[in-house]
Amino acid sequence: MVNGASVVAALEDAGITHLVWIPDSHFGTWEAALSASRFKPIRPCREGEAVGVAIGLMLGGAKPLVVMQCTGFFEAGDAVRNAAHDLKLPLKLIVGVRSWHAAQAGKSRDTCPHFADKLVAAWELPHTRFDPTAATPEQAAGAIRDLAAGPGPGVILWAE
Repeated sequence: MVNGASVVAALEDAGITHLVWIPDSHFGTWEAALSASRFKPIRPCREGEAVGVAIGLMLGGAKPLVVMQCTGFFEAGDAVRNAAHDLKLPLKLIVGVRSWHAAQAGKSRDTCPHFADKLVAAWELPHTRFDPTAATPEQAAGAIRDLAAGPGPGVILWAE
């Protein structure tokens, strides 16, 4: 089972130096494991600010990861565009896709799953979909390692 402890281990293994984190929904379950780790999550007020903080960290030589929910990703679009395409920085994001499971089962009218996929494609960001309920900790570690190792920007769409 993919839980906070396995995610923290994967982040450490992947060489992530900083976690810029807005703990919406599912991501809040990682808090206890993060608190017990070397990571001291940076908690910005808004998602666009999270991307700005990550830009500063990257310019200083760090390897940050931004974790946010899909609605925040929508809000942060201009900052994401600027980081990935204008500044050509290797912005790494995990975007929680709210209602993914319910939408797959036809039990939600939430449009976040529909638009999250379309927006990462519109921003021409390499991305992968990941369902933590159907994966092992090793698969999560592989997805995070692949994200971190990529030379440019990248996104994991994390099913919620």
